[in-house]
Amino acid sequence: MSERISQSWFQSNDALFIAQKLMGKTLVRDFGNGDIFRSVITETEAYIGPEDLACHASKGKTARTSVMFEEGGLVYVYLIYGMYWMLNFVTGNQNEPQAVLIRGTQACSGPGKLGKLLELDKSFYGENLESSNRIWVEDSESVGKIISTPRIGIDYAGEVWKNKPWRFVLEI
Repeated sequence: MSERISQSWFQSNDALFIAQKLMGKTLVRDFGNGDIFRSVITETEAYIGPEDLACHASKGKTARTSVMFEEGGLVYVYLIYGMYWMLNFVTGNQNEPQAVLIRGTQACSGPGKLGKLLELDKSFYGENLESSNRIWVEDSESVGKIISTPRIGIDYAGEVWKNKPWRFVLEI
C-alpha cells in the first residue's frame, strides 16, 4: 500500500496540471464490508473554472457546484441521465472553482461505469480525499505514455472549449 495523497497536493496547482499528475496514481474505494477496490487512474479531464464553458462553474456558484468553490482535495459528484454519478476531484484554491473528472482506471473505462462500480451516490459530495474512510488516492509512479485529446461529450461548450486537449489518457 502506498501513501495517501494529501489535500494540499490537490491545492498545489490547477486542474490542468493535476489531471496529468493523477495519471498512474491509485484510486482506492473501501466499501466498508471488507471489499476494497484499487486501480490505477488512466483517464482524466480538466475543467478549469468559470471561463471554461464546459466547466459547471461557468454557470456560477449553485447548490450543485458549491463544493467546486472550496479548497482542492474534495470530491465533487453529480448525477447525469438520472443514473450515473460522475467522480471529480476539486483542485486549486478556494473561490477558484476547478475540478478533474476521473474518466477511467485500469479496471474500468468510462466515467459512468466507474461511478457504478464504485457505488457512488450523493453522500460522497464534499468528501475529503485526505481523511475519507471510503475513497482516496494513493501515490504511485506513472508507467507509460500520457497522451492528450479533446474532452468528450461537451459540444454544448462551443468549438473553442470542446476542442481543448484537456483529456488525458495513460497508455500502459
